[in-house]
Amino acid sequence: MIAELQCVVLDCPEPIELARFYAALLGGEIDRPDAGWNLSAQWSTLHTPSGQVLAFQGTADHRPPTWPDPALPQQLHLDLTVPDLDLAHDAVLAAGARVLDAGGPGRSWRVYADPAGHPFCLVRH
Repeated sequence: MIAELQCVVLDCPEPIELARFYAALLGGEIDRPDAGWNLSAQWSTLHTPSGQVLAFQGTADHRPPTWPDPALPQQLHLDLTVPDLDLAHDAVLAAGARVLDAGGPGRSWRVYADPAGHPFCLVRH
């Protein structure tokens, strides 16, 4: 092993807003003091209850992915496990997500975009 994953960093136009969105989905503490990061208007973090860290980096020229159109590829996506897809669906929409692919009956996953346009999937646990 050469390295350990420190965090996943998502570019976005408004770091604190995207941190709040993911905190609504995953829980956790936004912008907890940490020697690993200098917090600013252009950098926020989310320390999740499971110990994972997401970081959000402000970029003035952020261009959201156009999934599934490869003109602006998704760059990365997160798979988030949930016990009930329907309940989670309503909750992520209320938090600010939008549906990209609702799937069909019986499918165990759905695709959404966060407020900055990054795709993420809810996957039935």
